[in-house]
Amino acid sequence: MVFGRFSNSFSNDIGIDLGTSNTLVYVRGRGIVLSEPSVVAVHSSAKKVLAVGQEAKRMLGRTPGEIIAIRPMKDGVISDFETVEKMIKYFFQKVHNRKALVRPRVVIGIPSCITEVEKRAVRESAEQAGAREIYLIEESLAAAIGANIPIQEPAGHMIIDIGGGTSEISVISLGGMVITNAIRVGGDEFDEAIINHMKKIHNLIIGESTAEEVKITIGNVYPEKEVKKVEIRGRDSISGLPRILTVDSVEIREALQEPTNMVLEEIKKTLDQTPPELAADIVERGIVMTGGGSLLRGFPKLISKETGVPVILAENPLTCVVLGTGKFLEELRYMKKVK
Repeated sequence: MVFGRFSNSFSNDIGIDLGTSNTLVYVRGRGIVLSEPSVVAVHSSAKKVLAVGQEAKRMLGRTPGEIIAIRPMKDGVISDFETVEKMIKYFFQKVHNRKALVRPRVVIGIPSCITEVEKRAVRESAEQAGAREIYLIEESLAAAIGANIPIQEPAGHMIIDIGGGTSEISVISLGGMVITNAIRVGGDEFDEAIINHMKKIHNLIIGESTAEEVKITIGNVYPEKEVKKVEIRGRDSISGLPRILTVDSVEIREALQEPTNMVLEEIKKTLDQTPPELAADIVERGIVMTGGGSLLRGFPKLISKETGVPVILAENPLTCVVLGTGKFLEELRYMKKVK
């Protein structure tokens, strides 16, 4: 009995949504235990990790020369292998109360558009961080499971998962992916579009954090009755002096048009590739949207207008992928197809 409790405490299975913007962790039997930004602050010369997650994000763009705040994930994949390994190890220890001996079994959500080399990098990072067994599951499949879509049915279900670095559109039937398309456009590209617009139109240089704040506050992709305004603080690109600018939601919608259209084209392409019987199911059941990018105001309305298909926003868009990895863990003995 004592040994059973001991071994169980050292083998808690973990589901991870290793996102470009945020990392979420699910522990079997406990649910979602962690949600933090995918940011690591390191000392440039000593290579020592100073902070991870929320604490490190606060340092982005504000650190002295010897401290670097890194986002080691780009477009849903690892851009800095060593830092991702340290970040995963930190999260493992945090959810297991810093027990260094824990070697969990891990399920990680990955974008379907990544290469075999990139998949291997994810697997190796988790291995180096201390995972004893690793399963990889496509993010849109995990999101569908997490959104409680009955994917085992012999019927077509369409899911759009818009994350920080990628947007993934999949048609699922009988528990498998019939069609999946993904592009490396997501929340980061929406932020980048706002940064570029401010520089090009107003000669104002703003940082990532400011752009993200503007996106969350007044970002939209479909005309609204109320026009909202917000003050932006940045640096004038000509004089080099600090400046405050007021912008409205109409202008931000225009700024977001290019990345929004790229996602729309991918959705239309996927619908065009869908077999007629499954397409009929999708029209009847609607498209489900998940991921942080789906929270951009008016996105479901815009997609519905452009495709003629009802669009439903999942109940908890931000947590669908990690909840899906958690359910995958619970059902692992039935679902060993994806490894």
